[in-house]
Amino acid sequence: MANDPALHRQPAREPGDKRAAILDAALALFAERGFHGTAVPLVAARAGVGAGTMYRYFPSKEALVNALYRHWKQVITATMLESFPLDAEPRALFAEGWRRLSAFATAHPRAFVFLELHHHAPYLDEESRAADARVLLPLRAFVEQAQRTGAVRDDPPELLMALVFGAVVGVVRAAEAGHLPVSREDALARAEARVWEAIRR
Repeated sequence: MANDPALHRQPAREPGDKRAAILDAALALFAERGFHGTAVPLVAARAGVGAGTMYRYFPSKEALVNALYRHWKQVITATMLESFPLDAEPRALFAEGWRRLSAFATAHPRAFVFLELHHHAPYLDEESRAADARVLLPLRAFVEQAQRTGAVRDDPPELLMALVFGAVVGVVRAAEAGHLPVSREDALARAEARVWEAIRR
């Protein structure tokens, strides 16, 4: 969909933008190999820049992964929260939240895997953790409101959020590995109703 917030939040990049090339290379490598399996020279080689150029933009691998994490957290936060219909009923709100998260995962599968792999990492700095809270706090508030109306189960909000996010992660990973007999989009659409049944009261 042309107006889907998941599809239009990436800033335009100039040809030859070395910082952007480094971030793109790092995203691919961190998603494929994890933080500890990704060496800085490997990122530089994938980006087509020298190690010295890389260190001018990012003084360490920790600085690089945090910059990348914050960038994609900003994108997913905008995707999830921009113009969200907060006055809708809980079931409709859940469907819209699921649709937005699924759209992000479909449009940016590497970024989705990257965020999932790194969101509890000890090398994330305070600024990155604050970026994480900016998307989690409003989602937690939605769960609490749905609990007050009796729409969803009275479990810890963090548990219900983990169940929902984990379901999307599982479908995306299975689709990326070719383990599903249907498309990722179809699987995510089917899973939405199943997950709602799991958390609703």
